[in-house]
This record gives sequence, C-alpha cells and structure tokens, in this order.
Amino acid sequence: MHIGPYIIANDLVVAPMAGVTDRPFRQLCRRLGAGYAVSEMVASNPRLRDTGKSQRRTDHAGEALPIAVQIAGADPGTMAEAARYNVGRGAQIIDINMGCPAKKVCNVAAGSALLRNEALVAAIVAAVVRAVDVPVTLKIRTGWDAGSRNAVRVARIAEQAGIRALAVHGRTRACAFVGRVEYDTIRAVKAAVAIPVIANGDIATPERAKHVLDYTGADALMIGRAAQGRPWIFREIRHFLDFGVELPAPTVAEARAVVAEHLADHYAFYGETAGVRIARKHLGWYAQRLAGGEAFRREVNAADSVQAQLAAVDLFFDRLAGLGERLEYATQMAEVVDARAAFGELQFQALRGGEALAA
Repeated sequence: MHIGPYIIANDLVVAPMAGVTDRPFRQLCRRLGAGYAVSEMVASNPRLRDTGKSQRRTDHAGEALPIAVQIAGADPGTMAEAARYNVGRGAQIIDINMGCPAKKVCNVAAGSALLRNEALVAAIVAAVVRAVDVPVTLKIRTGWDAGSRNAVRVARIAEQAGIRALAVHGRTRACAFVGRVEYDTIRAVKAAVAIPVIANGDIATPERAKHVLDYTGADALMIGRAAQGRPWIFREIRHFLDFGVELPAPTVAEARAVVAEHLADHYAFYGETAGVRIARKHLGWYAQRLAGGEAFRREVNAADSVQAQLAAVDLFFDRLAGLGERLEYATQMAEVVDARAAFGELQFQALRGGEALAA
C-alpha cells in the first residue's frame, strides 16, 4: 500500500487510540510486525499545544517512519493550521479524525459528529489538503447512526478533495464499540473509491483478519483494542496471512521480554510518577485472562514506584513460568475482545455518561 510517496511496509496498521497508542506503544507494535502506526489524536485547538500531554503526543523522536499524526477539530481554518503545526513538528502524514465517538469530542461537533454535516466534511478535508505538502488521510465511521449511514458519500467527498487513504471503522457513532461490524459497508466504500481503504473493527484473530481482507477487498487492516495487552497480534496475523497457519501463543519468556521492553521505553518517556500511573492499564491488559491476572492487576495498581511495579511484573511472570512454557488464556482472545468491548462500553457509559475511551 502507498500513501502518497510512502510505501507502507505491510498491510497491518496500528489504530490511533487516545490514551493508548503513545510513542512507546506504537514503536513496540511496529517492532512486532505492524507496518504503519497513527498517533494518538491531537487537538487542533492552539491553546492546548503547550500542555504536557500535547507535547508528548507530538514527540516523535526515534519513531519509525513514516510519522503519521491524527488531528481533531471542527473548524477548517483551525484544522489547516494544526496540520501545518504538526508537519513542522515532524509529521509526514496528517490524518483527520472523523471517527471518534467520545461525547466530549462529539459535543464540540468534532470526531464522528462531523459525519452529520457533509458540507463541513468537504470544507475541512479541502482546507487541510491545501495547507500542507504531505499526504492527508481520513478516518471515519459508517455514519452517525443506523438511519444516516453515509460512509460511501463521505469517501467520495474525501477522494475528490485529495485525501490519499481512508480508514473506516465499521460501526456508526451510535454503536460506539458494540454490535456487529458492517464489513458490507467497508466493502461498498472500497468499491466506490480508488484510494487505499483500511478496514477497522473487531479484527482480533488471524482468521478474522484474513476474512476481512478477503471479503472487503480492503488494502490494509487497522487494529486497535485487540492489540491492548497483546501487541504480538501483528506478528500472529502477519504469519497467518503469509503462510496460512497460526503461530502458537508466545512463550512466557517471550511475553516477559516484550513487557520489559515496553516498560523501559514507557518509563523513559513519561518519567517515574506519570509512568507508573499510566503503565497500570497496559499491565492490566497484558494480564487479562491469564492465571493470577486479577491479583496482579491489584498489585501493580497499588505500586507507587518503578521498582515496586517491576517487582510485581517479575513475580507474575515467575508464577506463569511455573504453570507452563507458553501463555495460556482462559478463553479465546476473540471472545475476550468481544466481551471486553460490550462490558467495557456499558461500564464506561455508567461511569462517564457515555464517553468512549478510544477513537
């Protein structure tokens, strides 16, 4: 797949997920087989550029090329300026977010809320494409809700404006992350445009990955939540697509090495205080459905230093090594991802009034 002048290493893409796909995680996924990664969403509001969070999100030191930065906003002029700013910070591809279902994003008419206003979609993509000399891509959903699916029309608008590739999450904004993915809609989008189309949504196993590629005709797959705690999924899918056979689960030693590598980069990136706090969710995902995982999650959540967190990690993997050579999950990972999607969304709606965690 090409995005402008860039040849993407393979057809597996790390999805942009707010609070998840920071630079250490993106780099890890690239080393484990992803061919391309898009940054966390960066707000277009210039008043937010000097915050610690925004500065970290625009720090691409040592990152594998090409560097792709996702921007979000609802004003064409502000989005154009955000694109120029991020190109100045090292972005080689600009991605526009019109897929995030989070309430705080949609309430300011950004993210997937933009799909309700096709004229504004056209104005934003045209303004951003004109503003920079790098390729511009777009991420969308199938529409705002079941009664207003317009992904094909939006795809054509994007292509006519000069968008160089399109990622489609196969659900409406109303669906958030729950329910059947509309691979039929992704297939229709692919048939309607000549630019590369990247399929996204519930791609959690190598078999599902092959099915989605074959059925939709998509040029690539975008993988998000399935990589949380399982970044080796890119290696597993790549092997299955290339050879038609599944890789066995990682050995405990392999998984320990991956986690250690991730944590080393993570702590260096965030520093100790923020690093320990932010690492808790990643470590919880790594341990999900593994023996002793819930107790381990409590231990790392209670740890208040890098030393204490690493000690808990070592003890956890020592225990796993005593149970067998390879990781053994309590259920099939596809079922875990589906269950987590449903439970997590309902739980989060109860806690935060419907705001979703990831774009």
